[in-house]
Amino acid sequence: MALVTTEIATLAGGCFWCLEAVYDQVKGVRSVESGYIGGQTPAPTYEQVCGGQTGHAEAVRITFDPQEVSYHDLLKIFFIIHDPTTLNRQGNDNGTQYRSAIFYHSPEQERIAREVIAAVTQERLYPHSIVTVVAPASQWFEAEAYHQEYFAHNPTQGYCTYVVGPKVAKFRQHFAGLLKT
Repeated sequence: MALVTTEIATLAGGCFWCLEAVYDQVKGVRSVESGYIGGQTPAPTYEQVCGGQTGHAEAVRITFDPQEVSYHDLLKIFFIIHDPTTLNRQGNDNGTQYRSAIFYHSPEQERIAREVIAAVTQERLYPHSIVTVVAPASQWFEAEAYHQEYFAHNPTQGYCTYVVGPKVAKFRQHFAGLLKT
């Protein structure tokens, strides 16, 4: 019997509902958890993070099987489903909590993140420079229960219909081969 090993990827790219909804559909992804990372306040609440004073980013922690989906592929998805060129902003969501960031868990993840950013830059996928921060993972704080699987539980809510849904559709269009069956 083969030993199943998983890895963790931690990504921030605007509202965590968007990222969670996409990564939940990726084959090899075992779980996606919305939460907060990269700040100074211990045990921050959603209200504190939205206030912009904690330094935390809304992020997702993805547990995945690297035998089924690579960290590199997770990052390729990341750079398609959010705008990595807007500092502290995704659409109408504005503030440091909405920054684009990759929080790496190993030197290998850091290397891959920097390589993917260089490739996306070279491919000129965006007309402006990428501002995604690459930083070591720090303490993770799980978001409140009502944020977990938000899109799955609230698909007709306004933000989900007009913001989350199109990101899920974009993922499905560009990465059909990585969809869970």
